[in-house]
Amino acid sequence: MRRGGRLRAPLLAFAAMLAVMSGCSREPSGSSREAAGARAPIVTISADQAVSPVPPWRAPAVEVNEANFKELKADAAEALKEERLFGTAADAIPLYLALRRFAPDDAAVQAGMRRAMTSLLGKGNEALAAIDRDPLSLRRAHEVAAVARAVAPDDAKVVAYLARLDKSDQAQEANRLGEEALNAGRLGVDGGDDTALGYFHQALELRPGDQRANQGIAAVESALIRRAEVAADHDDYEDAQRELDIAAKVRPGFASVDDARARVAMQRIVRVNALRDAGITVLTRNASVDEARRLLAVMLRIAPAGDPAARELRERIDLATHYGLFRPGQTFTDAMQGGGRGPQLVVIPHGAFRMGAPEGEIDSSDAERPLRNIRFERGLAMSRTEITVGEFRRFMAASKHRARATRRGYSNAYDERGGNFVRRGNVDWQSDYAGNPARDDLPVVHISAKDAIAYAEWLSAQTGQRYRLPSEAEFEYAVRAGNARRYPWGDGTPPVRAGNFTGSLDVSPSGRRWNNAFAGYGDGASGPAPVGSYRANAFGVHDLAGNVSEWVADCWHDTYRRAPRDGAAWLNPGCRSRVVRGGSWASSPAQTRSAWRQGNDGNVTSGRVGFRVVREI
Repeated sequence: MRRGGRLRAPLLAFAAMLAVMSGCSREPSGSSREAAGARAPIVTISADQAVSPVPPWRAPAVEVNEANFKELKADAAEALKEERLFGTAADAIPLYLALRRFAPDDAAVQAGMRRAMTSLLGKGNEALAAIDRDPLSLRRAHEVAAVARAVAPDDAKVVAYLARLDKSDQAQEANRLGEEALNAGRLGVDGGDDTALGYFHQALELRPGDQRANQGIAAVESALIRRAEVAADHDDYEDAQRELDIAAKVRPGFASVDDARARVAMQRIVRVNALRDAGITVLTRNASVDEARRLLAVMLRIAPAGDPAARELRERIDLATHYGLFRPGQTFTDAMQGGGRGPQLVVIPHGAFRMGAPEGEIDSSDAERPLRNIRFERGLAMSRTEITVGEFRRFMAASKHRARATRRGYSNAYDERGGNFVRRGNVDWQSDYAGNPARDDLPVVHISAKDAIAYAEWLSAQTGQRYRLPSEAEFEYAVRAGNARRYPWGDGTPPVRAGNFTGSLDVSPSGRRWNNAFAGYGDGASGPAPVGSYRANAFGVHDLAGNVSEWVADCWHDTYRRAPRDGAAWLNPGCRSRVVRGGSWASSPAQTRSAWRQGNDGNVTSGRVGFRVVREI
């Protein structure tokens, strides 16, 4: 361990501190709370960031006489110009000291010495300013101090510099003590000077903005988050919440605790849902009501009050012989004959809504009227996201289907240079919106309505269940999710992360912005985003109003007059024009409305239309 000047403590490794700040590692399965608390020290010392002692500086001997006086003056000036200040006898300060002793009244020598000291203190101040990014710069600051103290200890600028250095040393000592307190578990969340928070705040008072102190405070927060996660690992979510409430007071305004709350909340949801699924499994496979009740008792202990999963299992226990496996909001997948699982589905609750746009709704049209009441007597399972390239690839590999764009040899892709959709050759379902090779997690585009129907029919054959495209009424019911307003979220600009829409803050790779977009909204995507990138709606479905528009099962009709009242698809034998629903990444706000609908030739393919499926239950 090395020490330097007035520094009273070793510098500790920032890297080790950052390791603590991650705070989201998990204990091995079966470990106890006590074992979790007896982990390796939070902060360790790193030798490569230590500071060795800086001895008092003594000027190297330089012999000056009449014969070499002018030459040494020139050498000193050259050394000063090159910023060689004090390392050897050939550097500026040793030369000027010797020259000043030989000719104390020489004005050039005096001026050179002043410039050399100014440069020296400048180097010292630079070193002090660099401590946060390079802890070893504190040693350089002490080396400067040793020279300045030896040359001009009473100079006001030297005294001021030494005072700054002393505060830096004191801050480092406070940081060291804070890190020791942190390792010992004396976090200081309830106050006290002999605690980690007390020392780190002291360091910040001595040296505002001290990065090591800020990282120490973050490590205290991380330690509290870790305690919360350990509590959650042992199903003690009340204690986890208490620890997170304390952690929230350490660094107000930072997202770390909110992120941890989300992780713990998700862990709680996953745990509760796993118990729910286990209870349903024993009911359906073993008809073991007693075992299901035992699992319910565990659920009720850890689940939030009124948790839907606990309520669901209770209902299944009470009415196991009358309820099926599905409940509103439940997600599931079907096994496929060829192995693997089908797309993830979410159960849409049965209910009623007013379909279409009322008179006077901004941007509405007669095609969205007349308003009509639709009631669904039975729930419906809908794919949570649009069908992806990867899911469609599996269908194409397993079937003899040839997609429309592949047979035709082209599709409508987005041209970044012109800002429009253009016909482009060799573009099909394997391509993204611009015609480039598509990632498997992107929504499949460049498919026709018939391609989408073929996929649903193949999925039905693979699973033994009935899959199809949603009807227009089912789509609008799902996109509204109980909201009767203009947009799925209500009115005005979408909430943050609501979906992939055209926003005034969005910028394409070439710097283009939308001419007609939601003011003040940005989603970070310049084309379709990977499915499920944005928040699900109230029914648990993603991207119904954005990302890509979607084919539905209905044939196009100019109005809703004589449309089915039960929400079924409105079909005509041999119809060529199909309905497209839902806004896309390239749709205007008017086309993002819940009631918006458009008719397209069912053979059209483009980079902004995809699809999803529904499954009858």
